[in-house]
Amino acid sequence: MKILAYVNGSTKLGEGEVQKLTHINVAFARLRNSGAIDADHLDILAQFKDIRRWNPAIKLVASVVPQEPEAFTICAASPALRAAVGESCKRLITTYGFDGVDFDWEYPCVPSNGVDSTIADKRNFTLFCGEVRKAVDALGPGHLLSIAAGADLYYVESVELPELVKVLDHICLMTYDLKCGFHALAGHHTQLYSSTGDVFRNSCDQALRLFNQAGVPREQLLMGAAFYSRKWENIQDRNHGFLQISKTGGGYGPDYGILAKEYINKNGYVRYWDDEAKAPFLFNGSTFLSYDDEESLAHKCAYIKDQGYGGIFYWEHKCDPTGTLLSAIAKNLG
Repeated sequence: MKILAYVNGSTKLGEGEVQKLTHINVAFARLRNSGAIDADHLDILAQFKDIRRWNPAIKLVASVVPQEPEAFTICAASPALRAAVGESCKRLITTYGFDGVDFDWEYPCVPSNGVDSTIADKRNFTLFCGEVRKAVDALGPGHLLSIAAGADLYYVESVELPELVKVLDHICLMTYDLKCGFHALAGHHTQLYSSTGDVFRNSCDQALRLFNQAGVPREQLLMGAAFYSRKWENIQDRNHGFLQISKTGGGYGPDYGILAKEYINKNGYVRYWDDEAKAPFLFNGSTFLSYDDEESLAHKCAYIKDQGYGGIFYWEHKCDPTGTLLSAIAKNLG
């Protein structure tokens, strides 16, 4: 059962937390239009020796984002550039000591987050991942290739999942930001199940079932957990703020470490529990905060074990300096 952390490349890790993990995805190496991948800026590279001493079985993976907005689209479209990316991935493994590569393309065919796209991305992404698989396999067995995927129908229809899973080890399904800046409706952003009355019927459960039905084996799917919150402000004091309309979408709220210190049942914020969604939230009369905590993570871990999924991952490690949430995952999933 995988317990995977996305860890910022400048984060300092300790022995206890490393021993609770099976995988670390280092955020981020950067893909250029030329097919080169930059990783020299990642301070965590200096910790690799200690990390492997503390946990010899751990897998250290370079998570790759575009340096230029069109980098993935350009590189995926060209046979020569796909080969260049494959060589760059081999360099990440042989030069820096990574065990594999994770592509965080947000998202093929989708012009979001300032990233360029084209409808040709759908086929080209399959070819792109296939070329990288061939390149890293040339180094010998055991090297990992994974992707981070958007947790809704748009992503399933933007890629060729049945073909991709043939070359991928697992998919990090981003079952967070299920409500975000696109949504004026205050609600859960990383709920296990949908709540009655919520017109947006997305949830961790729905997303995992969607990908499984689209051809991804359960053991290749990792559920995403959030170590940060989303917030909606200036909403009605009705139903504790849940499913109330905001004039703006759900912006980023405090990380869990700050929530625990200053917000949860403090400074006017009251914690509520939605037993249908298996999700907590905070409300102070005008601001609604959605997040994961020990209780919601226990339910997520039980679901993963009961349903036979591959494990859990979270974004992002530094958001909980207390170690509370990772300990909860390790306790319930280990």
